[in-house]
Amino acid sequence: MAPAAEISIPNTTISTTSPPYTIYNISLRLPLRSFSIQKRYTDFQNLHSQLTGQTGNAPPATLPSKSWFTRTVNSSSLTEDRRKALEVYLRTLDECDDAQWRKTSAWRTFLNLPSSISSDGKASSLHSTLTGPTGGGAQISDPTIWLDFHRDLKAQLHDARLHLTSRDQASTPQKQHESSASAKSCLVRAGSTITALEKGLENISGGKSGWGAKSLGEGEARRRKDLIANARKEKEGLENLLNNMAMKSKLDSAVSSMKEKDSLIGAKKPRSGRVLGKETSETRELDNQGVLQLQKQKMADQDFDVDELRKIVARQKELGVAINNELEVQNDMIRMVDEDADR
Repeated sequence: MAPAAEISIPNTTISTTSPPYTIYNISLRLPLRSFSIQKRYTDFQNLHSQLTGQTGNAPPATLPSKSWFTRTVNSSSLTEDRRKALEVYLRTLDECDDAQWRKTSAWRTFLNLPSSISSDGKASSLHSTLTGPTGGGAQISDPTIWLDFHRDLKAQLHDARLHLTSRDQASTPQKQHESSASAKSCLVRAGSTITALEKGLENISGGKSGWGAKSLGEGEARRRKDLIANARKEKEGLENLLNNMAMKSKLDSAVSSMKEKDSLIGAKKPRSGRVLGKETSETRELDNQGVLQLQKQKMADQDFDVDELRKIVARQKELGVAINNELEVQNDMIRMVDEDADR
């Protein structure tokens, strides 16, 4: 049985609208899967009414009463009391033995849960239905939840590597295909998780983590960027390995088919002489005598080029000797000037 989910409201945020209102950040956390959503008090009121209307029974928990004289945006104590009461409300519904309220579309819509949630509706069933940020419909906005997703990413890459190892050791094409499909599925999920981590890190580093949440320092943000870069590099390496394995399988299959064909009709004798396909544009239209004549012409051209190179080198030698003679004359003239200066 999968471990139960932990539903909590760790903090609140004040909206930037006019007039402002209090936003309650709801966190659904599992050992390797977490996400968060944001709701206001009126959303809880609507949930309570819809649960009552869809089941015909009042939920086993009551909402905190609405204050007509004091607003939560102006009172931190009222905000904290209401946050705790709403957290108790959600946990009561989630941990109740009677699952009729958790089976309703209102409950799934409120928590952004997929419609394929199992019929028992218990908290443990969330573990099989939540598949990342897409399951919760919200981006990562908490540093701790970000680390949860990074642990999940490492597990996905580890599973992909294990599947690739199993594929390399598989003895039948069917097992190879199953291992390849499992590895590819893990790599696809890893790619989605990397994208979610990048967006989540932008939110956290940009100060969008919400009131009461921990902010990241510059060093920690840089470290997490390095973690994402290393994970992406590992994912790309595993994808290349998977593609190489698939290509090798195709080549092995082609070679095996050719061997079977040769064993049935007999292997062809290797032909001697010129090989079609290895000819150049110069030799393709020539017969053997023409190829020989072409080779002699190429050798004559090379001899001519060597002779021209010899002339160039000789000319360079003559220039070097002339420069040396001129330098000797210049040295003599300088020496005579020095002697006249000494007089």
